[in-house]
Amino acid sequence: MQGKQEDAYVALARRTVEEYVRTGRQIPVPDDLPEEMYEERAGAFVSIKIKIKPAEVATDGNNYNAQSESSLRLRGCIGTIRAVQSCIAQEIIHNAVSAAVKDPRFEPIVREELDRLVISVDILGDMEPIQSEAQLDVARYGVVVTNGYRRGLLLPNLEGVDTVEEQVAIAKQKAGIGLQEDVQMERFEVVRHS
Repeated sequence: MQGKQEDAYVALARRTVEEYVRTGRQIPVPDDLPEEMYEERAGAFVSIKIKIKPAEVATDGNNYNAQSESSLRLRGCIGTIRAVQSCIAQEIIHNAVSAAVKDPRFEPIVREELDRLVISVDILGDMEPIQSEAQLDVARYGVVVTNGYRRGLLLPNLEGVDTVEEQVAIAKQKAGIGLQEDVQMERFEVVRHS
């Protein structure tokens, strides 16, 4: 990790992904984590990006923008809006496996990609109902949009999402909600580990 220790949340997600991709087995909750990872419960999202090799830029089929400074492409992002597992550590383990091999938008991650993965973990705060888009800030708040049984979420502070209108439109699209359809909205903050 270039001389610095990886964040415990990210290290757990990475260890989980590597073990699952190599063996097909989910790791048990390790006993060397910070206490809050055993004691607290919260929704969590695991985002996995891959460092792009120069030759892949021209052939990438996922609308990769060759002008992007990051040279990263999303490979999986799965999470839970509210806690489902017994603790944050278990939430991360479950969602890391899902992001690596069960995100329906992508092929499962393979061994040859493991050394190029960049992983982040977002721990979600409480949901707060809001009345209008004016109560959002794309850098600070994520958004959940709901229409009946359809629900979409977009995390805050994502590259390429610069306006509240874009944020809400993407969340609606993810839920299969039309742009003109009315929705109930909630906002939330995250603690991002990267």
